[in-house]
Parts: sequence; C-alpha cells; structure tokens
Amino acid sequence: MGIYLNPGNDGFIESIRSRIYVDKTGLAACTNELINTEEKYICVSRPRRFGKSMALKMLTAYYSRGCDSRELFRGKALENADSFAEHLNKHDVIFLNMQQFLIGAKEWDITEYLEREVLEELLAEYGDCLTRRDKGLADTLKGIYAKTGKKFIFLIDEWDCVIRERQQEEELQKQYLDFLRGLLKDQPYVALAYMTGILPVKKYGEHSALNMFWEYSMADPDIFEEYTGFTENEVQMLCNQFHMDFSEMSHWYDGYRFCRFHHIYNPRSVVAAMKSKRFSNYWTSTETYEALKVYMDMNFDGLRSDIVKMLGGEHVRVNTLSFQNDMRTFKTSDDVLTLLIHLGYLGYDQEKKETFIPNREIAGEFENAMSVGGWAEVMRVLNSSEKLLEATLNGDEKKVAEGLDRAHTEVASILTYNDENSLACAISLAYYSARKDYLMIREMPSGHGFADVVFLPLPASDGKPALVIELKYDKSADTAIQQIKDRNYTQSLADYTGDILLIGVNYEKDSRNKPHSCRIEKGYL
Repeated sequence: MGIYLNPGNDGFIESIRSRIYVDKTGLAACTNELINTEEKYICVSRPRRFGKSMALKMLTAYYSRGCDSRELFRGKALENADSFAEHLNKHDVIFLNMQQFLIGAKEWDITEYLEREVLEELLAEYGDCLTRRDKGLADTLKGIYAKTGKKFIFLIDEWDCVIRERQQEEELQKQYLDFLRGLLKDQPYVALAYMTGILPVKKYGEHSALNMFWEYSMADPDIFEEYTGFTENEVQMLCNQFHMDFSEMSHWYDGYRFCRFHHIYNPRSVVAAMKSKRFSNYWTSTETYEALKVYMDMNFDGLRSDIVKMLGGEHVRVNTLSFQNDMRTFKTSDDVLTLLIHLGYLGYDQEKKETFIPNREIAGEFENAMSVGGWAEVMRVLNSSEKLLEATLNGDEKKVAEGLDRAHTEVASILTYNDENSLACAISLAYYSARKDYLMIREMPSGHGFADVVFLPLPASDGKPALVIELKYDKSADTAIQQIKDRNYTQSLADYTGDILLIGVNYEKDSRNKPHSCRIEKGYL
C-alpha cells in the first residue's frame, strides 16, 4: 500500500465510522460502467464541502489492488450491483491530491514534484519489468503497460486548485493542463480517470486542453445527480434519526434542483445541523463573505438587478455556455452568475435555464456581502423589514403602505418598477425579515390561479398567521383582496390550521405622494 499507488481503504474506513454516514457507494456502480470505454474520462465539479473527497476515498477503497475491502461494502448499495465483485480491489489506482502537490512543491515545479513522488512508488512496484528508470511518468506507465498489460485508474482530487489559486499565472496553468493532457489523453494505460474540483475543465484558446473529459457539473450533473449532495429521502431519514424538523431543514439547506432530483441538500450543512442540533450557517463559514462580494460587485450591466431580483425570490435567466471555467475571465453578467452556480452560491434549473438563491443559508451570505458597502439602498429595505412585518401582523394598513413606499424608493434605482413582477420582487425584499419564521412562496398554485406571494409559517414560528399577498398595478388594494377571495387562494392552505391574513397591495404609477395602498383582512379556509 502506497501514498499514491494503491493507497488502500483507510480513508473510507474513517468515513463509515463517522457518527453520520450517508451511503453513496452507488456512485461506483456508475463509474464501473465507464471503465475502458470512450466515456472513461470523468470530471466532476462541485462546490466546497459537497462530498467530493469522500467519494474519492470510497472509490480508492473499492478499486485499489492489494487490500480487502469487501467487509466495508457489506450492506451498502454498491454490494447489490452486478459489477461489484468484478472490480472489487482488482485495479491499480493512482491517487493524486493536487492541492497537496501545490503546497508541497515549494522550490519545485508542481508537475516535476508530482512526477518525482509518483515515480518513486511506481519504480518500487514495477521496477523489475522496466529496462530504464530515467523516463517521465507517462513513458514509465506506457512501459509498465507494454510489459504487463496492466491499466491504471486515476483518481484526482482538487484538479483545479492551480486554476483557482494561481489565477494570474497563465503560463503555469497552461503547463499544468498540458501535463494532464499528456498524462491521460489517448494513453493505453488509462482504464478510468475520475477527477474532482470546483470548476469544470478550464478552457483556453479555441479548445480545451482536456477535451477528452466528460463534464458533470452543478449546471448539468447528468448521471451523477443523486451523488451531488444529499437527496430528500436521505435527509428525511437523518431528521428522523436525529429528531430534527424536516421542514426547517429544507428551508435552510435544500434548493439545488436537477432534472430528476428536484431537491438536493448541502451535505456539509445538514451534517453540521444534525450534530449541533440547531440550524445555522455552516457551509458558507468555510469561506468569508468577502469572496462572494468580489463577484457581486463586478460592473456588468444587469448584474445588480439580477442579484436583487433573486434575493426577492425570483429566478433569473442565465446563459452558462460562455463561461471560460476560471475565476478571472468574465465578459458578461452571465459569466459571473455561472461561476456562482459552480461555487454553490446559486442554484440552477437546467430545464428552464434559470438561476436562483437556493435557501436561507445562502440568502444570509448574500445579505452579509451586501452589508459591507455598495448596496446601501437594499440594506435599508432589509433593515426596515422587521417593522413592516410587525405593522402587517397588527393590521396597520397605513404603516404598511408607507413602508412599501419607502422600499419602492430605495429599490427603484435598481429594479424597473413598472409591472407586477417588479412589484412582487420589491414586496418580497420589503418582507425579507419574515423569512426567519416563514417559508416564502412566489406564484403559489392555489384555487383557480396563482397567489402572488405566500408566507407560510414554519413550525417554530410561534403561532404567527399565514400571509396571502395579492399584488395589483394601477388598480386597487380592494380589487386585490377580492381576487384572493374569488379565486379561493386560501384553498392551497387546506392542511394549515392557523390564522390567515389576506393582504392586497396596489401600486399606482401616477400617484407620486402615496403610490402604494394596502388592505388587510382576516381570511378563512
């Protein structure tokens, strides 16, 4: 057992011995199907702390020759796969953590340091069948394959650390990517290459240096959807086991949406909440909010408006295809939004090509980033939202209308305030503080249509009423209230047993002094 060649199963042993372990071994059944095929080059990109390294520990334990991992997989999903025994500890694995090489290289070039370290183990294992010991890594592997017919499985962690941490050193990046291409592309000794990182494969020039890789990212995880994070069923089981409220867990950490799995949770945050028995911001504490603020403050047309709309609960159309898969080449606001999707700060609906803020945890991070300057008008709206909610719950229609007027004034410079969609966004921002106790739902199917905004109390909301808000533009607040009644919007709350407030809001474009009017009534099921 080596450090790089067939590292064994110690890492996976630690994973399954942990207090909380979610079985994701079915991932190996997927990769088994790709071994020795034209799809054997796999690049899986995920945000930080989404289980990438843990998956590699599992794959290393499963494939590595020289150890016996059968008992570790007993009772796990992979054991039921037809291909389980065929590949169990049958392959030579080369495991490369690029972050460790980047840190350890010091005076060495990273690729020279990597070759030196890996060659030492290869020569110790296969030196007897090699006529020369002075060749590079790729040539040595070709020599081993020529003499023994053995192929290798490459498992590469943090493949993109050079791209992320040496952003200005383009020549180093190009050299590194060319090294990976020479090591892996069209080489007869490659049975499988599975590499993980935060970013998809870097593009430079007209083509990608690693264009043989099939990319599975937050924008399109394809066959690996189930293994991107925790699924809804997995989180429900954990909530039952640790006696945590599932709806609150969803409010905090759900929101990553894919084609087949519409509810994917942030695994790091779910595990931390289970261990501490409380809901809080865990995942984003691994990075400072200043990192997010750098991208939020980039001067691209429409970017500020898009961010404000998403903070207000809207989805924003985005083109993810122009992104160059690095952290410094931005040409449009779409490129910035796409990076934020890959970093996990935004969710992405692949079918609708829309992006959005996925959950309360991430919304809090956007709020933190806005609070340190450059977003003063938005912060004034958010900071006033507690008083607006209080006035609403007290039925004070005059104060609510005045609060909405102030919110409108603040966001008018960012949002085009000329239709009900913009009005809905401004209202959502004005009631921002309500999200501590409520689940906000925009365009909620209800009765004979869609309620514009619904605030549904969370279990820990201490008896607060549900809020059903209907918005009108150049009509009247009374018309909005009547529409709630006529279309029976409260029907969707049939399983809700608490009080309901019906709130009608109208914005009059030509009324400069008091453009907003409000009507509040108690509702009934």
